[in-house]
Amino acid sequence: MVNGDAPRDPDGYFPERIAADYDRSSARMFTPEVLDPSVDFLHRLAGDGPALEFGIGTGRIALPLAARGVDVRGIDLSEAMVARLHAKPGGDQVPVSIGDFATTTVGAGGEFALAYLVFNTVMNLTSQDAQVDCFRNAAAHLAPGGRFVVETMVPDLRRLPHGQEAVPFHVSDTRWAFDRYDVVTQAMSSNYVEVDPETGQGSYWTIPFRYVWPAELDLMARLAGLRLRERWGGWEREPFTGESGQHVSVWEKPAGP
Repeated sequence: MVNGDAPRDPDGYFPERIAADYDRSSARMFTPEVLDPSVDFLHRLAGDGPALEFGIGTGRIALPLAARGVDVRGIDLSEAMVARLHAKPGGDQVPVSIGDFATTTVGAGGEFALAYLVFNTVMNLTSQDAQVDCFRNAAAHLAPGGRFVVETMVPDLRRLPHGQEAVPFHVSDTRWAFDRYDVVTQAMSSNYVEVDPETGQGSYWTIPFRYVWPAELDLMARLAGLRLRERWGGWEREPFTGESGQHVSVWEKPAGP
């Protein structure tokens, strides 16, 4: 977890109060039907590793990947999130460097078979420059022939009528969530309002993003010396089409000139 415009909290936008509830609030992402295809996909690419996760968080992907024998390491800005990872079974065996994954380095460079960045986290980098730096950082960590995998949404601007800047994506009796878009800068934010039904007290949380198009990511990869190897509409290698709401893209560091 990382952000491009670092807020005052040293844990970025994932401080203790968010980290404490993160796994529960993201419970669907931990279910086998969601988790297993992503771990299968990454395991095939990692081989014996090592693998580097950008934005490792509480270890949703890293721990099951490590359980399959892959040497997994990580980078994350939030010590509160990483503390949850290290408290889980096997978590203390996953080394994590604290810092911004656009610039933080692990090891001497050029040693990883796989680097990966999942669950829209590339958008936590809230400037184009930071996203470009992320690709360069990934390339610097990869061995020749290594792969960089990004899972992220396709900007859903077709749901945004002219003159409207907000799109709801969750509505219930006690919780409301909506995205706001700036189509000029590609800045967006996800905003959450929740009311405790017993006390009536409410809370509000917002996190900024920068949405990014697949073609734009391809150019960032090219600037970093990577080339697109494959792109899918999901972890089960569904075809990527104009109707896809997300993509899983794989770029490769050339093995030779």
